[in-house]
Amino acid sequence: MRPKRTILVPILVLAVAMAALPAPARADFEHFITTEGARLMDGDEEFRFVSFNVPTLLYVEDEMAFGQTDPYGLPSEFELRDLYATVSEMGGRVVRAYTIPVRNRRFPKESVTYVEGPGDFNEKAFRAMDLALALANEYGIRVIVPLVNNWQWMGGRPNYAEFRGKDADAFWTDPQLIADFEATIAHVLNRRNTITGVLYKDDKTILGWQTGNELQNPPAWALEIGRYIKSIDSKHLLIDGFHGDVQQYALDAPEFDVIDVHHYETSPIEMLNNLKQTVDRVDGRKPVLLGEFGFISTSGFEAVLDYVLGEPRIPGALVWSLRRHHRNGGFYQHSEPIGHGLYRAYHWPGFDVGEPYDERGLLHLVRDEAFRIQGRQAPPITVPEPPALLPFQDAPMFSWRGSMGAASYAIERASTPDGPWLTIANGIDDVQTPGFALFSDTGAEVGAAFCYRVRAVNAAGESAPSNVVGPLRIDHLTQVDTARNLGVLLDSKAVEVRTGDYRSYKEAYSRLHGEKGAYVVYTAPGRLLGLRAYAYEADAERAISLSWSGDGASWQPLDARVTHYASAEKNYEYLVPVRYEYAVTPARTGYLRADFDDTADIVRVEIDYR
Repeated sequence: MRPKRTILVPILVLAVAMAALPAPARADFEHFITTEGARLMDGDEEFRFVSFNVPTLLYVEDEMAFGQTDPYGLPSEFELRDLYATVSEMGGRVVRAYTIPVRNRRFPKESVTYVEGPGDFNEKAFRAMDLALALANEYGIRVIVPLVNNWQWMGGRPNYAEFRGKDADAFWTDPQLIADFEATIAHVLNRRNTITGVLYKDDKTILGWQTGNELQNPPAWALEIGRYIKSIDSKHLLIDGFHGDVQQYALDAPEFDVIDVHHYETSPIEMLNNLKQTVDRVDGRKPVLLGEFGFISTSGFEAVLDYVLGEPRIPGALVWSLRRHHRNGGFYQHSEPIGHGLYRAYHWPGFDVGEPYDERGLLHLVRDEAFRIQGRQAPPITVPEPPALLPFQDAPMFSWRGSMGAASYAIERASTPDGPWLTIANGIDDVQTPGFALFSDTGAEVGAAFCYRVRAVNAAGESAPSNVVGPLRIDHLTQVDTARNLGVLLDSKAVEVRTGDYRSYKEAYSRLHGEKGAYVVYTAPGRLLGLRAYAYEADAERAISLSWSGDGASWQPLDARVTHYASAEKNYEYLVPVRYEYAVTPARTGYLRADFDDTADIVRVEIDYR
């Protein structure tokens, strides 16, 4: 056993980041995963698993804060620990990442990637991969790493071709493009982890390399790449990345150790029949990994997983897909183009917003099956660790770094850090629209000083309290409309609450939709100080006008400050985020109205008052 290495981060950051995270399960693997016929082996023991794909394990594509114009980034230590703690709590032993990211001309210029150009590798990005692998080892979780993407998402095959001004399909045959990709393979496999000191090709944390994600490669390319990978690294498993029917070369060539299949049939019956046909065709010559599946009912999941558990020729299955907590509060959110307008990425332990696709039921089923495939009964879930309250000032509107496994949170307030503490809210979740404060205390007294703390709650119990913020003198309060319903509005015309098409609205869960002639009216229980309205529009032309009224009858136009946050990202068809802001001077009672001059969707309104 080699000594555990300490991962160093600034002390203050570490104190907040670790506040919501349980201790890891174990550290250091004894064996590489190997094959024995159709089985995976961990030394002398059969290795089986039910777990998740984590597309953002190594790279973030979901920085969805309203004013964030670059959706791409790298995971923090808190986010990786939260993920691995979640997978461990759910009985997972393996996660599958989503390829080595490649510079894409449709990304914003400031976006970080792993492969910036032919032979040009971003050290900052690869240090994030170092951290991801070091922590996976610490938590006892194996990682599958696809090496290239067939699609443009996060960059892949088309982008290697773009670097050289060639057609995407030339990637399979052009010697220059093959050499460029092999340079990436060599860089990855030969990299020495800056945290553990272990070469990737010697790291037992890695279950296996995959030639790529959902590739449409010809056999000659796969054989050349497979031989090249094995010439550098003969210790790890190699998983074929072809998407579709099992290829004969993958069955025959000794370089390929595992067959990978993806299933997204809308009918679980059809999914099962197709999976059974594949397993029968492979006929035990190699293990068959159900590398991706999803977007079916909980009953459908149960049928598929029951088959997997009873079929020894399938060592494991990976659900699509899981997202973790965000370092700035809340969760990363993601909806899928093939999710039938219903399914989104899963968040443990499941929440009300996921009720349409039975998020809670599905996740608890997967947890039970993940332990059952190991021959174990699922243990009781753990009491959450304390969350970490993030700094705020002036108004008691704030967020916290979430606790793994927390179903909700209780908010507490006191006049001094020593209490006595009053619970002012229960049942608050942290899956709201990304990037906004999670809670606003409108029951505080303006001019008084208060302290705040938060507790995490789930079926197993309640956490110890978070860190304390305060005492802070309250300058004003903020009433928030999260666009879940029409309850906060004083008045409205031709406005409706809409959900769906989440990606266009940067994963906002719901919105107030209006077209020309519609309006909403707000007031507050005090003197109005100002309003901030966050809307999504088709272009950079302002679609909303603000006005003021003292009596609700005559309205005075307001010259609002308007800020556009259009993104240069072109892989997803984001609408334009537009923030409307107006300060009421002097503060006074009355009404604020937002008129729709064109089609727009308001996802949040914040009204300051005292």
